[in-house]
Amino acid sequence: MEEAVRDGVAAQRERLMEGLRGYGGHYAELSRRFAAWLGLHSTDATAVLEIAAAEERGTPLSPARLSERIPLSTGATTALLNRLEAAGHITRTREHSDRRVITLRSGPHIQERADEFFGPLARRLDTAMAHYPPELLERFESFVTDLNSTMDAHLAERSTATRRSPGS
Repeated sequence: MEEAVRDGVAAQRERLMEGLRGYGGHYAELSRRFAAWLGLHSTDATAVLEIAAAEERGTPLSPARLSERIPLSTGATTALLNRLEAAGHITRTREHSDRRVITLRSGPHIQERADEFFGPLARRLDTAMAHYPPELLERFESFVTDLNSTMDAHLAERSTATRRSPGS
C-alpha cells in the first residue's frame, strides 16, 4: 500500500513538472511572437519586457541588473541597450544621488504595446486563477518560489562548475 502511495506521488510530481515544462514552452513561444510583433530580436524584446516589468513593480533596473536577468555580458548588454535606446524603446537616466548609477526606463509606447499584446492573455489567466481560493494560490506561490530558488541554486552551482576546468 505504501509503495502504491509513493508511486502515485511520484507520478503526480512528474505530471506537475511536465505541466511546468509545457507552461515554460508556451511562455517562450509567446515571447518569440511578441518580439516578432514588435520587430525585435527575441533578446531585445526580453530586455524591454524586463525593463518595463521592473519599472511597473517600482524597482527599475540598472544595466548591470538587466545583464543578470537576461544573462548577457557587459559588452553585449551595452550593445543591446544602445539599439533599444536608438529605436526609442528605452531611456537611460541618472536619477540616483550617485550620478554614476544608470536607471533603465521603458519608452512611452512600450507599456501600451505590451498591454495590447499581453492584455487578452492576462484577462484569461485572471479568469483561470479566479477559480482557486486565495489560500490555495498562496500555496501555489510558495511552491513556485521554492522551485525557482532550487533552480537558481542549481544554475549557480553549474555556473561555478563550468568555470572550473576538469583538471584543476
